Amino acid sequence: MIKGVTLALIGVWVLGSTAYQVLVLSLPNAPIMGAIGFLALAANLAAVEILLRYRDGEANVRSVWLYSRNDAIGNVTVMVAAGFVALTGTAWPDLIVAALMAGLFLWSAIQIIAHALCELRSASPAVAAE
Repeated sequence: MIKGVTLALIGVWVLGSTAYQVLVLSLPNAPIMGAIGFLALAANLAAVEILLRYRDGEANVRSVWLYSRNDAIGNVTVMVAAGFVALTGTAWPDLIVAALMAGLFLWSAIQIIAHALCELRSASPAVAAE
């Protein structure tokens, strides 16, 4: 449950921090965005490969799978956004990707919380019987 709430908070933070970066500070640095996205993707793909067989497991394991999957998707979208920031000279690609990633994080958070609630409901009678 805590992981689901945490992921929801991350989704809100991604959107807010990106908007602040773009609207208040400056245009994102496309080469740095792309390089960090690429390095992070390599690490996250390794984690996703290890966790792939556990993606339908209990809520805690499933949440780790969703975190890793979301990170890998995010890395690819950051690299794409970096390319479009470089091509257009605007921050819109970064804002669009941040909105998409925030939506993915929030959707995953809902899935994690729902899965945890189902497990808590099904475990309650067993716990009460002990």
